[in-house]
Amino acid sequence: MEKLTIVESTYIPLRNENVDTDQIIPARFLKATSREGFGDNLFRDWRYDKSGEPKADFVLNTGVYSGKVLVAGKNFGSGSSREHAAWAIYDYGFRVVVSSEFADIFKNNCLNNGLLPVEVTPAFLSELFERVEADPSTSVTVDLAAQTISLTGTDKQEQFEINEYKKHCLMQGLDDIDYLLSIQSEIEAFETTPNI
Repeated sequence: MEKLTIVESTYIPLRNENVDTDQIIPARFLKATSREGFGDNLFRDWRYDKSGEPKADFVLNTGVYSGKVLVAGKNFGSGSSREHAAWAIYDYGFRVVVSSEFADIFKNNCLNNGLLPVEVTPAFLSELFERVEADPSTSVTVDLAAQTISLTGTDKQEQFEINEYKKHCLMQGLDDIDYLLSIQSEIEAFETTPNI
């Protein structure tokens, strides 16, 4: 996985609330078993019409907004536990998803796949939406070490929570297997230590 420490980026606002994983990546696109290629079908039914043409008014198609950060409405990632939703968001190019509430399974899937879910207060979320809709060049700075998200160039900032182990893995670019391999010598030393 790609290391994630500080992300400073413009962002894309998706005000919809209660976005479930079937809206993020419809079930009919879950045929592949590798993580690549899902970004093409991220929000498929919102991005494209039935003939496959992009819908001009969908936020990812307007050309107004860009960035590595997706700012979404409350209760993002609910519904089924499909890991492909996190794969699709990552494959599209996002590295951070911000919301005032995430479904727990979706949040864990993000953390396991190099994507940082940042949970903020409803007031901060509203400010993020208002600022970027007034000026699409507005950016945020997400500092994983400090566990902060800031509106760049302002004093607006919030702390966010993250599991220490997942924080370490994201900052080092490790998935669970990579982590175990990184401490293999310690595991072997422990296994050869006589029991007392």
